[in-house]
Amino acid sequence: MEQIFSTLVNGLSLGGIYAMIALGYTMVYGIAKLLNFAHGDIIMVGGYLIYVGMATQMPLAAVLLAVVGCVVLGICIEKVAYRPLRGASPLAVLITAIGVSYFMQSMAQIIFGSAPKMVTVYDFGAVELFGATIQVSSLVTLAVATVVMTVLTLFVKYTRTGRAMIAVSEDNGAAQLMGIDVNRIITITFAIGSALAALAGLFYLLKAPAVSSTLGAMPGIKAFTAAVIGGIGSIPGAMLGGILLGMIESVSYKITAIAPYTDAIEFSILILILLVRPTGFLGKKRREKV
Repeated sequence: MEQIFSTLVNGLSLGGIYAMIALGYTMVYGIAKLLNFAHGDIIMVGGYLIYVGMATQMPLAAVLLAVVGCVVLGICIEKVAYRPLRGASPLAVLITAIGVSYFMQSMAQIIFGSAPKMVTVYDFGAVELFGATIQVSSLVTLAVATVVMTVLTLFVKYTRTGRAMIAVSEDNGAAQLMGIDVNRIITITFAIGSALAALAGLFYLLKAPAVSSTLGAMPGIKAFTAAVIGGIGSIPGAMLGGILLGMIESVSYKITAIAPYTDAIEFSILILILLVRPTGFLGKKRREKV
């Protein structure tokens, strides 16, 4: 029972991290119709900003620096790299996203070097729950992820900006005719996604206190996998996919025989789901205009 409860908490907290990253992917795709493969590297930038900010010995200041820095970076990437390609072929946008990703990784290596930097944000310790020893950082991650996803859902559903996001995602041209500033909405979307990536970087450092230039590579790929499993473009789908992937990973690591093949299992499930349901669990088929 203790093992089951520990695995459940770890899976949900890890799933919360993947969900926050996946939300950035799915919101940008749903609204701007582009796959921002540089999104995972914003996690890495957030990690380095926390590392720099911790020189003040004030964790809250370091986290605030990471969030603000990543939001500014996300907005700059959208304006400099993606906005000029609005209406370009998907291949051109994809190549640009990969280029931005490698550019950020290279700049991180130039500035901080290739060796990982150890950074301890805060030691929450551990508690005993139902006979199991649970890291408090996992509970904090789970609680914050739940609050963030709830607030984001309410924001999109009930605010003027959120409804504008839905309108742009449904029909870009019609949204423009209704007076919605599409460029502004896309910029806000990048800002929100980048802020979530910074928070994901924080929670990742709570689990593994080391940051390197490739920190966001695997979490970014797994979060993209979660977004596709849940239904790319669907906010509830990103949450579902993230939690599902986190649970699968947590359970796999607990089973010694399959632990080395955890990544292969996760990506195999992605392939299987795409074969059975190409739109993901909560995704919708879209009719392309010709």
